[in-house]
This record gives sequence, C-alpha cells and structure tokens, in this order.
Amino acid sequence: MSDTTRRAFLGAAAGAAALPHDARAGTGNPNAPDPLLSGKELPTFKFELEKSRGKVSGSSFGKEATVEQLPISKGMAGVSMRLEPGVSRELHWHANAAEWAYVVGGRCRTTVIDPGGGSETNDFDPGDVWYFPRGHGHSIQCLGDTPCHFILIFDNGYFSEFGTFSVTDWIGHAPPALLAKNLGLPAEAFAKFPKAEVYFTHGKVPPEAPAPPHQGKFRNAPDTHKYRLSVEQPHSVHAGGREWRVGRDKFPISNTITGVVLELEPGGLRELHWHPNADEWQYVVSGGDLDVTLFGSHGRFRVETLGAGDVGYIPQGYGHSIENKGKRVAKLVIAFNTGHYEAIDLSAWLAANPDYLLRDTFGVPDGFIKQLPRHRVFVASKDGPGGSDPNPPQ
Repeated sequence: MSDTTRRAFLGAAAGAAALPHDARAGTGNPNAPDPLLSGKELPTFKFELEKSRGKVSGSSFGKEATVEQLPISKGMAGVSMRLEPGVSRELHWHANAAEWAYVVGGRCRTTVIDPGGGSETNDFDPGDVWYFPRGHGHSIQCLGDTPCHFILIFDNGYFSEFGTFSVTDWIGHAPPALLAKNLGLPAEAFAKFPKAEVYFTHGKVPPEAPAPPHQGKFRNAPDTHKYRLSVEQPHSVHAGGREWRVGRDKFPISNTITGVVLELEPGGLRELHWHPNADEWQYVVSGGDLDVTLFGSHGRFRVETLGAGDVGYIPQGYGHSIENKGKRVAKLVIAFNTGHYEAIDLSAWLAANPDYLLRDTFGVPDGFIKQLPRHRVFVASKDGPGGSDPNPPQ
C-alpha cells in the first residue's frame, strides 16, 4: 500500500469510527437493531485475551480485544500490555478513542501533552489508574528492574487498526526537507531515523526521579491524568465481595469511562442487573470459573465461563450477572463507556414495586413476596443476599 493510499485509508477509517455502529452499517439510524444482537441466539461475549499472541517484541507484548477479535464489543476495546525493564511504548496518540488504564503489576511512568500545551509526568504502582482523552499525545515507560503489566481500555471498539498514530511512523514518512524546515535541522540529520513504526522502544531503565522535559520545565495540565484507586477504601463492601469505583465525579478528566475493580468471594454473585447508559468491558485479573450470564429478551440467554486473562463484554441495556463458581477470590477490572455510572439491580427493581403487583406478575402467594429482599443486594454471598443494603443506589 502506498503512503498516499494508506493515509486515505486511515482518514476514512477514523471518520467512520466517529459514527454510531448502525450508521456505519448503512442504516442511518443509531437506534436500529444491531444485526449481531438481533438473531435467534446471542453471540459469544468472551475472548481469551491472554491466550492470543498480539504484537511481541522480545518479552514485551501488546494483546488486543477489538471488534475484530470479539465482534460484540463495538463500544469498547482493550489491550493487555507488558513492558520489560528499559522498554517503552513510544510517543503516540489515538485519533478516535480515549484511553483508561489499570496497572496490574510492576511500575510504569507516563508522559502526556494536552492541546493547550499542558504536560504531565506520572509514576504508577499496581492498582493505579490513568486516563488520556482522545487525541492527547502520550508514552508509557517501564520503571525499575521488573516488568510492568497494565490493562488499557478504549471507548471505541473499532479503535485499534487505525487509531494509533506513532511519532516514528509520522517522522519516518515525512519528507526530510519538510522536517528540516519544521525542526531547524539539516535534512540529512533525519537520515538515520526509523523508517517505520517502532511501537516498543528499547533503551536504558529510566531514572528513578522523572527527568525535566526538553523545554526545561513542565507546563502543568489543568486536570491530572492519574488516580490512585488502590489506596482508597472500597466504594461498597458486602459479604460476597467488594467494589472500588472511579468515574468523573472523583476523577474529572475521565469524562468517557468509569472504572470498577470488583472482588468476588467464592460463591459471590454480582446480582442480575443492567446498565441503562453504557456497555460493560470485563477483564479477569485473577481467580477463575466466573459464570457470566447475558439476557437478551425473547428468551435468549447465554452463559460464558471466564478465567484469568479472559475478557467479557455486555452491550448497553442487556441484563447480566457475574458469579464466582471457583474456590478462590476472583478479581475483575470492569470499565463502562461513560463517565457517570448507572445500574439498575433486580433486587432494587422488585423492592420498588408494590407487593400486589409482584404477586400478580409472578402468580405466587403473598407469603413468597414477603420473603423477597427489601433493599438492593448488589453482591450476594454464597449463602444469599443477607443483611441491609450498605450502599444505597446512587
């Protein structure tokens, strides 16, 4: 493919990515049924991310789950990335997606610039979160002498193939005379620059303290790109598990993604519920034997069992639940493509209706209705819903 043809393809693809997926299919109606979800059976919503190969450079890798690997995931995509000591994910930006990240292990450093010239360098430990708005230039470096591992989540399931623009790819294909005029160096000074995208750069381990930028000093960004989710108390605690949650209310720059860390005890159940305003992207950090159920109307029901390293995806508005059928605590990173979290849980829905209506709907006696929970369960234990609601709906 020539450079001209490639640029035309990237431009057309990036434009298409801004459209609703139904408009992309030619319906022109964002509320039209998605053909993938309107069949007689629900499609798979599971992808074994860590078992895929992805892009590999030495012992560093990036493995992705986009609509290409998981066709149901049109609203969000994700990447599992591992960087060895001295390896960086080179300077780049995403034209069609914001990036939310959760650090699983090791330490890393990010640099980022915003359209106003504000810049920020941050160091991250396990459990920390970052968010880069669409189009903000950034890089990621492994810190210290052990590898780092993080999960990247993007608010566009189509982002990957055409959504990353790298500095080496750009400069490597720009005419030397153009670069010379732009950067004030002789054209021949760029002769040894890479001629293709590097993606992973290999160098020395970065200094422990952040080095000043080339311009001499930072021009602080108005909003920080870092949030220390791991050091705060859980958003809610239940007999069957715990939940940590961060959206734009606590992390103002995270305008398009809310992140959740969910821990389920053996037998724990994130109860039947749905999200009115967002799709849900799930990654299993540890544990396994998680039964995720998906309900899609007209009697359509599908169960997938997720293990460590697997991805699950729930379309907006679809009923679902997560149950830990294993013998160990399971930990998931979950993201929603909205900055404002919303959920309606089955127990809260039933409790909000009068007893006679529930009795007549289900055709059961009053005695059965009186035994239903009178509060939102949210996470049930292996023994059932248990006590009072510790976290009323917000």
